[in-house]
Amino acid sequence: MEPPHESAAGGRKRRRRGGDRNRWKPSSSSQQEPPPAAAPAPLSSPPAKRRRKDGTGQAAAAPKRGNTSSLLEKMRARLSGGHFRMLNEKLYTCSGQDAFDYFKNDPTLFDVYHTGYREQMSHWPEQPVNVIINWLKRHNASWTVADFGCGNAAVAKNVENKVFSIDLVSDDPSVIACDMAHTPLESSSVDVAIFCLSLMGTNYPNYLEEANRVLNPSGWLVIAEVRSRLDPNNGGADPEKFSKAIIQLGFSLVSKDEKNKMFILFYFKKKEKSKVAKSIDWPQLKPCLYKRR
Repeated sequence: MEPPHESAAGGRKRRRRGGDRNRWKPSSSSQQEPPPAAAPAPLSSPPAKRRRKDGTGQAAAAPKRGNTSSLLEKMRARLSGGHFRMLNEKLYTCSGQDAFDYFKNDPTLFDVYHTGYREQMSHWPEQPVNVIINWLKRHNASWTVADFGCGNAAVAKNVENKVFSIDLVSDDPSVIACDMAHTPLESSSVDVAIFCLSLMGTNYPNYLEEANRVLNPSGWLVIAEVRSRLDPNNGGADPEKFSKAIIQLGFSLVSKDEKNKMFILFYFKKKEKSKVAKSIDWPQLKPCLYKRR
């Protein structure tokens, strides 16, 4: 027998590609069902957000809740400080009557002002109102006192004396709300008149004239004023000229306390037979304006 002939392909049978082996082909004669679909891949968690890097190339930490609260507090403080500076400038650059009318229209602004005022005063090493309170305690408790520009009525709350507390706005029944140039007090009815950082209006001499009216003969006029307003080397008034004007109003200067770096205290006494000069050369007191920090 002859050996079988090889096919034209050289005896090698063609092989289908491996991918075709597993390929399912539908057939009319086949009743087989298609193979089940592959199970879907499990869902992966969303990729983490990429953090911004700081200047060192390290990922910056996410802001903490505490930091956000601190930022809000700083923003509120800045807004409050700006409002205080605006109101402070208003008080220094208008008349007492204008200031009274201004705060009468919106008394809440006075609270805003005093909140800012207390914050500013908290940086002072010594409070002038405390010096005046201690001075009163060393003297006669039977004296009647008029506190012009009383603020939170600290004098009345800390001495045994009868005190008329006077200011532009009253949220306390004991405080008299009025223009300090025109108070309802009777003439020659008080023994001490106090101006603790309250000679703020452009017509401040009218306040002192009103104090002269309500003071008894030999009554005390106590004034605490910001030092910079009485510093001629820094645009302020000459303190000697300021004292001279009050002397011409009918007072004598008993003492002056300049040891504090923030304020000056004057202690005047009304003369028994005071005679007011026909013309008084009042120095202009520059506004005490706070710079924006």
